[in-house]
Amino acid sequence: MSPRARKTRATTPRRPPARRRTRRPAKRRQGAEDRLLGLPIAVVPAVALVVAVVNWLPAHWWVLLALGVLALLAGGAWLHHKQQTVRWEAVRARGLRYGLAQLDALHHSRFEEAVRDLMRRDGCPDAARVGGGGDLGADVKATDPYGRRWVIQCKHRRDGLAGSAVGTPDLQVLNGTARQVHGADVAVLVTNGRVTAPAVVFARQQRLHVVDRHTLGAWAAGSRPLWELLKTVPPPRRPTALS
Repeated sequence: MSPRARKTRATTPRRPPARRRTRRPAKRRQGAEDRLLGLPIAVVPAVALVVAVVNWLPAHWWVLLALGVLALLAGGAWLHHKQQTVRWEAVRARGLRYGLAQLDALHHSRFEEAVRDLMRRDGCPDAARVGGGGDLGADVKATDPYGRRWVIQCKHRRDGLAGSAVGTPDLQVLNGTARQVHGADVAVLVTNGRVTAPAVVFARQQRLHVVDRHTLGAWAAGSRPLWELLKTVPPPRRPTALS
C-alpha cells in the first residue's frame, strides 16, 4: 500500500457500529395482548358455574338447610369443647400444689410461671408473667378478686436457703417501680431463699411485702391465698362476694 493511500485511510473517520434494535417492547405488548385475550376464556367458565349454581339451588334448597344444620352442630361442638377446656383448667388451677423441693428445681423463668399459676389458682384470672429484659422490677402482675393490683418480683435461688440472700438493693428496685411505673396496690418480693435482716426492715418501712421461703411453702401448699398470709395488705378496692 502506498504512503498516500495509508495517509488517506488514516484520516478517514470510522463510522460507529450500528446498534441493534431491541424488540423487547414489542414482545411485552404482545404478552399483554395475549393476557387480555385469555381473560374472557377464564372468566366465562366461572360465570357459567355461578349461573348454574344459582339455578340449581332453588330446586335443591334442602342442601342449604343441611349445610346450615351441620354448621350449627360444628359450632356447638366447638363451643362445648372450649367450655370443657375452661372447666378443666379451673379444676387444675384449684388443685395446683407445689413443694419447696419442686420450686427449688425450677429454672428462674419457670419459677416466675409457677408464681403466676398460684395467683391464678387463688382467683386472679388475669395473672401474667411479664418478667424478662427491661421488666423494671416486675415479673408477675395480677388483679385479685378484691380489685387490688399486685406487682410481684421473683428471686429464685437454685440452692434454696444455701443460695445467696436477697438484699436491700433488690427491694429498692421494686420500691422504685412497683407503684410509680406499674401502678401496684400491693408490691411483693417472692423468693425460695433467704432475705437479709436489713432487707426485711427496709420492706417494712416502704410498705413492701416479702414472701420468704417459709411463707412461700405455706402458699404453694394451697393452705390459703397469698393475701391472707401477708400482714397489712391494703383494703379491697371494691366489694365482692368474698368480702
